[in-house]
Amino acid sequence: MNRFLLRLLFPAACLALFAGCSSTPGPADLVAFTASADLREIWQTSIGDADDYVFQPAVVGESVYAAAADGDVARIEGGKKKWKVSVRTRLSAGVGADDDLVVVVSEAGQAIALDAETGIERWRANVGAEVLAPPAIGGGVVVLRASDHRLIGLEAKDGQQRWLHQRNTPPLALRSSASVLIVDEVALVGFPGGKVLAVSLENGGGLWELSVSRPRGATELERVADVAGTPVVGRNEVCAVTYQGRAACFDAGNGNQLWGRDFSSHVGMDRDTRFAVIVDERDSVQALDVYSGVTVWRQDAMPRRQLTRPLIVGDYVVSGDGEGYVHVLNREDGTFAARARAARSAIAAEPRPFGDGFIVQTIDGDVTAYEIRH
Repeated sequence: MNRFLLRLLFPAACLALFAGCSSTPGPADLVAFTASADLREIWQTSIGDADDYVFQPAVVGESVYAAAADGDVARIEGGKKKWKVSVRTRLSAGVGADDDLVVVVSEAGQAIALDAETGIERWRANVGAEVLAPPAIGGGVVVLRASDHRLIGLEAKDGQQRWLHQRNTPPLALRSSASVLIVDEVALVGFPGGKVLAVSLENGGGLWELSVSRPRGATELERVADVAGTPVVGRNEVCAVTYQGRAACFDAGNGNQLWGRDFSSHVGMDRDTRFAVIVDERDSVQALDVYSGVTVWRQDAMPRRQLTRPLIVGDYVVSGDGEGYVHVLNREDGTFAARARAARSAIAAEPRPFGDGFIVQTIDGDVTAYEIRH
């Protein structure tokens, strides 16, 4: 088991028990290729270190919101900080934002809402739980996913708790920074045990549940089968992938499984109208036909590079890695199209779509906007 995944499963102090990790092979060497696309840096700025957390930036129109562990939060436009404030407490998760509100969460389990236009604090709310995932905002509700897998719905206007959704979970689960996906009046979230749940934004009630995979194995570690990353939706499909389990797509109308494949990922997937693209636990990038699940292509040249969740950007697939590189693959066949190094620190946060390009944030706090040209 690699060191990255151990950090997800166990507290950092426990890593000393696994002395064998020190002999784990390093990341594969970068392979040479002839670029077929131009990966251009539009701008780069810095916000501050992530420390032991994963800080996802948020994108709303032409604005990028980013935060750091020391409590700094900024609105970035064109590579310049429109505003930067300190919330005066250490943070544990990335940013949630919409046109009106920017929300971050402290190490002490306090949600802090800022005015999106000015950065002025609107409210604070104690949620009494560790939160590692960026807040999700929609329908007048701020949804927080606690590390104990409770979902907490707060009123966007004042931070008052509207609802709480909790469920039984397995004794061992991944420490996930995956957020909640809000679609119309529904929040979609992946849970331990291979479940995808739809929750009403109005009252937090469960609307339906899908079983992507079922835990199997003799030990609790072998039975970890958590949904990796945030579920993705298509025109009428919901898709997800689990660790030590399966990848599957379902008809959102009736819940019937359209296809399922044995798979294991701890970062997740993306999809468009043609492909479901997954980074598996061996850092192999695979594109599956989104309607049948059949493998269309596989890119195996990046083992142990600790790839992020993939992002489909037009005709390309993008993923960051543990050495700060951004890899661009051709969506049609998985061949390398371009590569750039955003910084010398790891990219742990997943790339975010930004206009016709994307944004990455490194653990040292470099925030970079890219565009891809043919």
